[in-house]
Amino acid sequence: MNFSETLEFGHEDRKRIYEFVESHGEVDADDVRDRLRVDPGGFRHHVAILKRDGYVEEDEGRLRAAFEAGAVEEYEDSGVEFSIRPARQEDLSGIVGAIRRVAEQGRYIVAESVADEVDHQDTLLRHNELESRMFFVATVGDEVVGWVHIHAPELDKLAHTAELTVGVLEEYRGHGIGSHLLERGLNWAASNGYEKVYNSVPSSNDDAIEFLSQHGWETEAVREDHYKIDGEYVDEVMMAVEL
Repeated sequence: MNFSETLEFGHEDRKRIYEFVESHGEVDADDVRDRLRVDPGGFRHHVAILKRDGYVEEDEGRLRAAFEAGAVEEYEDSGVEFSIRPARQEDLSGIVGAIRRVAEQGRYIVAESVADEVDHQDTLLRHNELESRMFFVATVGDEVVGWVHIHAPELDKLAHTAELTVGVLEEYRGHGIGSHLLERGLNWAASNGYEKVYNSVPSSNDDAIEFLSQHGWETEAVREDHYKIDGEYVDEVMMAVEL
């Protein structure tokens, strides 16, 4: 399912099934049927259409919202082998942990709020009438070592813009992981119709500002004393890139 597509279901029960699955990340098909009180024959019919139209996918009786996000990419740099791939619901705890480790010094406020929201909702990827949310992850073995997150409200006046956060665990920096993640996220945003991507970081986060600047991002505005970190007022640097 392409995030830029309008959600069209053609039947109220089909819409209810999708919304239930989308809001839970992944759920047992029988539980969906029982919770929504849809008769078994009608339920299987609606699920089959949702699968055909690319709204949901099913694996061993479990349903999840389907997202067109591309394949796994494999890289190696200075002896470090890593993969960049679309995130899955089972990556949720790894992503939340990685974001919190990167943000623990209070230098990535927006990313920290993303981790809190994802952890609270217990749902990683979203696409509904209010918002769209996509993640890609960098993994070394089974460990999530970095992420890129794209979030967009489903509002007509903002439909061309999306917010992005990206980060890599400190011990895995210097291998191009952040650059590959950023490229993957921006390519996905462009292919889904977004024209501009933005990010905001505290002015004390020199590494993030330098990283984005090196990749063509520009500072659009600075909000003075927007954050208070460890008792000190810190400016917010608002950056963006045109796609």
